[in-house]
Amino acid sequence: MTDTVIAVENLSKKYLLGHVSADRGRYQYTNLREVVAQGAQNFVRKATDMMRGQQVVQGDSIEEFWALKGVSFEVRRGEVLGIIGGNGAGKSTLLKILSRISEPTGGRVLLRGRVASLLEVGTGFHPELTGRENIFLNGAILGMRQREIRLKFDEIVAFAGVERFLDTPVKRYSSGMYVRLAFAVAAHLEPEILVIDEVLAVGDAEFQRKCLGKMRNVAEGGRTVLFVSHNLAAISALATRAILLAGGSVEADGEVSGLITTYLSRGTKSSVYERHSDQRNRNPHVSSAKVMTSGPNAVHRFGEPLEVRFVIEHETPLVKGCFSFQIINQFQQPIAHAWALYPEVKFGARVGQTILICKFSALRLNVGQFSINTHLTEPPGGEVYERLENICHFEVVRTNDAMLFGWDPAFCAYHETWEWSKVEEDNEGLCPLMSTS
Repeated sequence: MTDTVIAVENLSKKYLLGHVSADRGRYQYTNLREVVAQGAQNFVRKATDMMRGQQVVQGDSIEEFWALKGVSFEVRRGEVLGIIGGNGAGKSTLLKILSRISEPTGGRVLLRGRVASLLEVGTGFHPELTGRENIFLNGAILGMRQREIRLKFDEIVAFAGVERFLDTPVKRYSSGMYVRLAFAVAAHLEPEILVIDEVLAVGDAEFQRKCLGKMRNVAEGGRTVLFVSHNLAAISALATRAILLAGGSVEADGEVSGLITTYLSRGTKSSVYERHSDQRNRNPHVSSAKVMTSGPNAVHRFGEPLEVRFVIEHETPLVKGCFSFQIINQFQQPIAHAWALYPEVKFGARVGQTILICKFSALRLNVGQFSINTHLTEPPGGEVYERLENICHFEVVRTNDAMLFGWDPAFCAYHETWEWSKVEEDNEGLCPLMSTS
């Protein structure tokens, strides 16, 4: 269709990995005959690869590694596509092929329009050129005329905030300055397709907000954005659609919050945490924890009471123990924080075990996936005994209430009670008609 600006068809990318034989390790004894024979064999193999135009790989044996295999999808004009997946899933390889940096081993990619990419710090910039010169260089690479670049120049510099360093070689820029200028150039020179890989990993909170706002404006202007990030909250806020990559293949393609939930729910997760017996720890620590959900299989119904139990082991008395935990949502954002702090709550005065129970009379978390982070410490300035992350996974569902637009984890983090008053005007003046909550 004419609205399709990116079409990826059965895309694959293979790399060759070299390995040194186990029997020829660094400290393994080898005689001269073996060294000469192995060197001759490697030389012949490398020479053959060069003559065939293939990748030359160091090592005694070669392994094929498929970074991408059979990837197919389409992106329409104006879409913001979030690409998520674990490390090694193939996200960066995919963007490098779309940006024409790498060639695919198989399949093809059809692109309609100019592509601007920001894949890592320094991509597309010449370190010896100044910021000013690199702006014009990148514009020329995108096929823009000098007049077009000059019209956007002041806007680019203002967005990047590098006015004082504009005539300084970019090799002297900090990583934050580098990325700010690179993003400003990529976003303001009006490409039809903007490809971004982890731009929010560098820069302060203000710059990250500006990036999200600019990418949203780019998409609203009818241009297409491909966005890779481990910041799932940013993916949720910006993307209109998502692709989940796993092992170099597309595992799922569709609605953003659903794919984030699928991604985070992988692996064996439970509402119960048990410390392994081989994890010996003489410091005070949480030996077990459990979220008592209202339903089976770690499912909790919205608005119902919730209880969280912690068993704390202490081989020595806790004189000023402080314990707290956070409830973390599927976007890795802390939503609720509960604490038992000295001197309001005193525990662990005797050697042995303390059970702490926290009760929520009506937990009003929005629907979604949640986990718990714990903190066991002394008062501020004292010793930090233990911190646990992403334990006791559970899900909040809302089945007893209906909403016109459906319940979505991305809508909000927490629900409160409220009351509406409805007042309508008739011929005799204002007349209160009804009140709902």
